Amino acid sequence: MKNVLILTADMGFGHRSAANAIAAALGETHPRDCTVQVANPLDDRRLPHVLRRSQSDYDRIVREMPQLFKLAYRVAQTRSTSAIVHQAVGAMLLRVVRELVERFRPDAIVTPYPLYAAALSATFALTRHRIPLLTVVTDMAPVHQIWFHKASDFCLVATPQVRAQALACGMMPEKVKITGIPVHPDLARETRPTSEVRAQLGWRSDLTTVLAVGSRRVRNLEGILNALNHSALPLQLVAVAGGDDALHRQLKGTRWHLPARVYNFVSNMPTLLHAADCVVCKAGGLIVTESLACGKPLLLTDLIEGQETSNACYVVDGGAGELARSPMDAMVTMYHWLARGGRELSRRTRNARRLGRPKAASAVASLAWAAALHGP
Repeated sequence: MKNVLILTADMGFGHRSAANAIAAALGETHPRDCTVQVANPLDDRRLPHVLRRSQSDYDRIVREMPQLFKLAYRVAQTRSTSAIVHQAVGAMLLRVVRELVERFRPDAIVTPYPLYAAALSATFALTRHRIPLLTVVTDMAPVHQIWFHKASDFCLVATPQVRAQALACGMMPEKVKITGIPVHPDLARETRPTSEVRAQLGWRSDLTTVLAVGSRRVRNLEGILNALNHSALPLQLVAVAGGDDALHRQLKGTRWHLPARVYNFVSNMPTLLHAADCVVCKAGGLIVTESLACGKPLLLTDLIEGQETSNACYVVDGGAGELARSPMDAMVTMYHWLARGGRELSRRTRNARRLGRPKAASAVASLAWAAALHGP
């Protein structure tokens, strides 16, 4: 029996989602000979208050102080500053991370979060027990330099551009593998025709279906949905509030002129994505990656400057979507996508399928299993 420890964080949805996807893939491929533990060291109450609060403060700063977040992101982008951040955070995390390693005794460690590498490196040095470490980069090119730490035996990235950046930051070529960003294996399993999936959900099958995904971090979504609602386009609108209760109430109270469905928080996002024709959302790494894995073009409504700029550029430069900063931009884009029998929407869909990597979690799981077989 091999043990794989996955260290994640709840700073946004992407790190946790990637961890769960890798765990699910390992559970599918090695159900009897692999034990997987997913842990979040940042939840430990012994950590300094500022570090424990960083997960909840992330949401607040992103929402209320986006310019401050953008400035901090840029300041930390230099190699020297990244090293200082690693050393400072690593020192605070060392005791917690070392105890996790000693408790679970893993044969390999996987982390889709960049700030555990220094603490792990120190743990290996102190215990003289080196464990294979795989870092899974959950952003698209260009990414923050803080992802690239010499302690990683493998740095698993989304694109050739991120691989080139890793090499430029000093990572050895044999350590950097292109796997894609892990998404849940359920996304790759759905093979039914779209019409059949819509019938299961009770949606109409004769209209182009727009899936709009919101959360407390998403701005502009209400205005864009309002514009589409009054566009008279042959659309079916499906809105997911993502746990934002205020947005959910407002959408439920909307007078819809087009066929519409409104949900709050959902647990069947893979099914909803497969049932849609395109996705309206913020340029978050998780929803962008999942949408591309399902071959769905994206109409991006917003982004976090710095962290999510690369996601938007990847989608737009790859021809798989557009960035619409205003409701009018969104409505014009949708008109263009649907013109001439939806020719442009079809082209965007083909590009999304080309960019998507629905089996990324399986690729990461395969490398993690090989590392576990090799062992400490």
